[in-house]
Amino acid sequence: MNFDRAGPGDIDRLHALIESAYRGESAKRGWTHEADLLGGQRTDAKALREIIAAENQVILLAKDGESITGCVQLSNIAEGLAYLGLLTVDPALQAAGLGRELLAESERFVRENWQAQAIEMTVIRQRADLIAYYERRGYVRTGEQRPFPHGDPRFGLPKSPELEFTVLRKPV
Repeated sequence: MNFDRAGPGDIDRLHALIESAYRGESAKRGWTHEADLLGGQRTDAKALREIIAAENQVILLAKDGESITGCVQLSNIAEGLAYLGLLTVDPALQAAGLGRELLAESERFVRENWQAQAIEMTVIRQRADLIAYYERRGYVRTGEQRPFPHGDPRFGLPKSPELEFTVLRKPV
């Protein structure tokens, strides 16, 4: 597996991968989908373009040859602190260890490139199985909850008004 930074030429394939892993019937092939909690889109090409162009953000791609098999968004949000989001693995390849590899590469990247000492993420509180996955990899609940952006279709269409995020953090 090779890791590379996403560029503008990757947006269409990247967007297709993310949507296939998070939404709709194709997402249900994998165990990390949100299709039962959210409808609509997970992201759009405009948002991906903005992330790729930002100086304090990067999307790392996991590539098998020319195929994009996974990705992760990283943001340098404060001195010593990075944010991890959009961790995505092709649903057909989930449970093969690629998510673990993407996490390790993310932790290495933020430590070496941004001198981050910790990395945090938000996970929908109702996703107990996914939170447990991250906890097994050293992420700890901070006790902080953040609101889900209800009413903003750019982030999906909630099927429950009770959705909110749990904040997890790990020293790197």
